[in-house]
Amino acid sequence: MIDFINQPASGSARPFSRATRAGGLLFVSGHSAPHDPARGIMRGATPQEQVRQSLAVIADILAEAGSSLERIVQVTMLITDPADYAACNEEYVRHFPAGLPARHTARFGVPTEARVAFACIALA
Repeated sequence: MIDFINQPASGSARPFSRATRAGGLLFVSGHSAPHDPARGIMRGATPQEQVRQSLAVIADILAEAGSSLERIVQVTMLITDPADYAACNEEYVRHFPAGLPARHTARFGVPTEARVAFACIALA
């Protein structure tokens, strides 16, 4: 059985669920730092700020589903500029003091100004 968490409305510009739960695992879709200037929410100016904000979004989704960053087993880090890799890593490791989950990193290009985004698989 698959549980779809925050499945979008039909015709949504973001046609994916925030997460799904299946087989004791949570699969969290890729999320970047929030950006909504109309509400005064601005994406971080540095890669480190964007990592911090992106992982806060992931943490909120995991908490809503009954999990946490500490239960992540695999992370995908998506970056737009390889020059940001070291800065992203510098902040990333601070969020996993008990141990670093398996991870892979890939370049991404979506119609946004985000510099980094994360997706993950966690224990439910």
